[in-house]
Amino acid sequence: MGLGKLVLRATLGGYFFGHGMQKLAGWFGGAGLDGTGEFFEQAGLRPGKQSALLAGAAEAGGGTLLALGLFTPAAVSMLTGVMTNAIRHVHAQNGLWVTDGGIEYPAVVLAVLAALADSGPGRFSLDEALGIRLRGPAVTAVAMAAGAAGAVYVAQHGQELFAAPDADEALSRSVEKVGAES
Repeated sequence: MGLGKLVLRATLGGYFFGHGMQKLAGWFGGAGLDGTGEFFEQAGLRPGKQSALLAGAAEAGGGTLLALGLFTPAAVSMLTGVMTNAIRHVHAQNGLWVTDGGIEYPAVVLAVLAALADSGPGRFSLDEALGIRLRGPAVTAVAMAAGAAGAVYVAQHGQELFAAPDADEALSRSVEKVGAES
């Protein structure tokens, strides 16, 4: 399964990279951070622009890692997080089928990610070249659970996580830090 996995990883990883760059830079007809941020706000992912930045970075970075077959469990975790929030905030209310905007496509992507985490990225991968052999059911469960849990946490606590600290509070912390170093 060396060549087949390479084609699978390159295709899925390449598309994720493209989706990430649509969000981050407006490439490939994407809306960029501002447009994607507005969509995310409407979908309940707040603050929208910061959530779009995080999702775009996870897609571009995770897609690149997946395509290369490098740190495959980390790539699976990042991409699982993105797909989890896509299901929760965009597709779940539309049912099962892609023809209705449902969860079919993200569910298939999650199944492919699980298969790659379980069996490994294949012979033609950087993980294989570097002797990284993290795979199997436990690795799959941890990678996917971490991605899903991280996505849910960020979606529920994004306002707090991305809130800019009060200027006075930031100044106080800086002064305390300088005092502690003296």
